[in-house]
Amino acid sequence: MTDLTHLAVPGTEIAVRVTPRASRDRILAEEGQIRVYVTVVPEDGKANAAVTKLLAKALGVPKSRLDLVRGQTARDKVFRVL
Repeated sequence: MTDLTHLAVPGTEIAVRVTPRASRDRILAEEGQIRVYVTVVPEDGKANAAVTKLLAKALGVPKSRLDLVRGQTARDKVFRVL
């Protein structure tokens, strides 16, 4: 698991690129970009929930401290740490 605890400061906005229907759940942080791969399908908010859960684990914060600001239906999303 990629360690993103340095980003867990309240007010920080984290831009991620999401790939649904991946072979396994994982987070890659390379060249200043965070890519999140989830195995679930992008329907009824299932992929967003999986991304939130995985990102919260990598940040070391509860899911309730993450807010999806932009990109509810897009692959590029922005989360804010509360």
